[in-house]
Amino acid sequence: MDFMLQYLSFFVIHTDGEQSTSSSGRRFKHYQTLDGDDYDDSEIKKFLDEEFVRIVKRKVERNPNTANAPTKVGRFMVEPGYELDSNQNYNLFQRLREADSKERFIGIADELVRIYMDTSAVRGGAFIVALSKLNTFFDTPFLFLLKCDFEPKIARISDERSLISHVEMAISARSIKSIQYPHMPEEGIMEPWELKIHQASHARYFEDFLKYVSYEKPLPEVIGEQVVEMVHQYIADKWQDEGGAERSEEENAVEVWASSEKRELQEWWSHEQVEAASAALVEQKPDLPFSFKLDAVTVKGLLSDFGGSIHFAKHNGRYVVVIEGDQFQFDRGMSPIELLQPRELTDVLPLIGSRVSEQDVDSYDTQSNAVQRDGEDDSPPW
Repeated sequence: MDFMLQYLSFFVIHTDGEQSTSSSGRRFKHYQTLDGDDYDDSEIKKFLDEEFVRIVKRKVERNPNTANAPTKVGRFMVEPGYELDSNQNYNLFQRLREADSKERFIGIADELVRIYMDTSAVRGGAFIVALSKLNTFFDTPFLFLLKCDFEPKIARISDERSLISHVEMAISARSIKSIQYPHMPEEGIMEPWELKIHQASHARYFEDFLKYVSYEKPLPEVIGEQVVEMVHQYIADKWQDEGGAERSEEENAVEVWASSEKRELQEWWSHEQVEAASAALVEQKPDLPFSFKLDAVTVKGLLSDFGGSIHFAKHNGRYVVVIEGDQFQFDRGMSPIELLQPRELTDVLPLIGSRVSEQDVDSYDTQSNAVQRDGEDDSPPW
């Protein structure tokens, strides 16, 4: 990617502790602002050029699998009927993008850092505000905000006499938090309503900083809402204008089920109904994850596996999960199970729900398989 930097302001934030929640213990200093020519001759170019590319290329899910996903898409919030320029965060970003001189850029960047300093938790480090064009696709620039925390106890080899020199303020690309505006969902496409935010830390510094930006719900929450909506639609179709107390009872049961953190199998729908509902969700997102626990055993797969390679059943009053596939694969923790010659499923089914002892299982195996030859020892070799 061919970036051409226009302006870059470098600030350093100091706090009285590792993480300061009091504005009185925080201060910042503007170190330098560079234009394109200054940047090309600077050491920081080597540090940041690859970082700009990494930020732009970083993949992001609009609906992440978890609320704590490090990379998110944010969208500027506006009241119904209003345009983007009614959003304070957007206006600040846009003024930076439209800065036509180094002095103008410094002034607005300083304003932005002051706003950042008022967030709930600020750590010492470098704060970089950069404006750069991606010549490959656009004439208009991207705005990059980067926060690099200080790395404590960094040392370097200095010379043959002192050997080790301590670096008081060292920053590392490993912990960079970033904001990219506008978001580029696909190469060559700019989305002016959206930005991309990356913060590996759980502290959510940038989310606190951008008070007028919203984020899409995580995928489990979105899917959960759709499933509940499907159930309500099913109840509406089932009872239509009838039902009375029975309908209310079903609707209340749905609300209790939907609000529970840990849920059990409800047994409300047939296999065919569940397959149809699952197919509707998989059509939206083919790689939709699916996981569950049967007692203490956890199984993880894809929702598209249900009915194909993952089957639920009941036998002798017990729940059964059948997972079919072409081969087993074991990772760490070698066990004797890896040496197993599996039984036929028809031989296992009579054991389910019978709570048989180990001795009974051995007896069952002896009867259902070929009788051992006299004198043959089939015990393990240890």
